[in-house]
Amino acid sequence: MLSINLNKRVKCPWTQREIEKVFRIIQKKIKVSGELEINIVGDKEIKDLNSRYRGKNKVTDVLAFAWQEDGIIKTKSLGQIYICYPQIQRQAKEFFVKTKEEFARMLSHGFLHIMGHDHEKKKEAEIMFGIQEEIVSDYLK
Repeated sequence: MLSINLNKRVKCPWTQREIEKVFRIIQKKIKVSGELEINIVGDKEIKDLNSRYRGKNKVTDVLAFAWQEDGIIKTKSLGQIYICYPQIQRQAKEFFVKTKEEFARMLSHGFLHIMGHDHEKKKEAEIMFGIQEEIVSDYLK
C-alpha cells in the first residue's frame, strides 16, 4: 500500500483524493508500498530547489528526491515529489492540454524517477515516457 502525504504551498485545485486516484493507476502498473510526500509549490520554491540540488537556476515542472535509491537510508519513505503548479499551468497552455492532464503527467513523471527510471539515454527515455503516458491515458479515461 502506498501512503500519500500532500502538502500544498500554493493555491491548487488538486485534492488528496485526486492524487490518490493517479497513484491507484500507478500501482496497477508498478507494485510498490511505502510513504510518499507530494509538495505542490510555486515558482520561487521550485527554482530554489532546482538551483540548490541540480545547479540549474530556473523554474522547472517537477523534482523528485528518492530516499531508497542507494539503499543506504532504511525508511518506509520512498521520497518527495515537488510539483510547481504555476509551471504546470503554463505547460498545459503551451502543449494545448488540460491542466489536469499535465499535472497527472508530471506526478507520474516524478514518481517514475523515484522508482529509478530516467530519461538520459534514448532507450531509458522510451521506457519511462511509455509508462508515463500509459498512466496519463488510464487516468483520463
